[in-house]
Amino acid sequence: MTRLAEVTMVGEILAGLITSALTATAAVAWRHRLRLFTPSRDVRVSFCALLRVRDDDCYLLFHARSRPGSYSPPGGVYKYSREGEQQLEQLGFRDEPKPSDLVNDRRHDLRGFISSRVTRKFLRWFESGAGRESATACLRRELVEELTEVGHPELIDDVASLEFTPVRVVQEGPHHEPGTDHLHLRRFDVYDIAVARDETAAQFKQRLLALIGGPASDLVAGAGARDIEYGRCEAGLISGHAAFLIGTKRFHPPTPAVR
Repeated sequence: MTRLAEVTMVGEILAGLITSALTATAAVAWRHRLRLFTPSRDVRVSFCALLRVRDDDCYLLFHARSRPGSYSPPGGVYKYSREGEQQLEQLGFRDEPKPSDLVNDRRHDLRGFISSRVTRKFLRWFESGAGRESATACLRRELVEELTEVGHPELIDDVASLEFTPVRVVQEGPHHEPGTDHLHLRRFDVYDIAVARDETAAQFKQRLLALIGGPASDLVAGAGARDIEYGRCEAGLISGHAAFLIGTKRFHPPTPAVR
């Protein structure tokens, strides 16, 4: 082989290696294009369990203490555990600032901010169920709190034995909403009280429905599907997420909470 041929062959080998390296780099850049070329943004996350209590076209709603004049389904935000706190810290989760009078009530609420770059990791953590309340624990806790708030602590004793049946999961976002400079990611896990072959649970459900129109009725309301779509019932406004009691489509934006 002549000297010229050797130089030509080496040049071709080098050109091939460079081309392969550039191709591999381009492939990696394409797979991670969102991370590489999209700036990180704050994402507000709020993950909730909701309880659907209905009789035909009448859905039970409780007055929302944090949104005076509006009514919402029973239920609320999941809480994370001490183990979950460590896992969330690794994801850069930051608790949402709380009003001074609600600091204890909202401690460890799964409501806060993450970077848009860890959204998938956050969702995988939540789906694993580790480091957070189960839906059953969340709904039992929220029912106890809310029954006390609406003036019916006599119903609390039956809550500890309740089980629940999943209805649907609705996830919104991440997306932008007017009036904020961050994205929003929400999840709503909707459940029914499991009443099949459980007479105690069936009776408890009927006692809940009997609260509609009874004493202290300004704190308990009943609404039909058309009321929910309209966003108002006779008692007052209906929170936008009540729409998930009847389907997966939201009809009205979230009602801002009192700061």
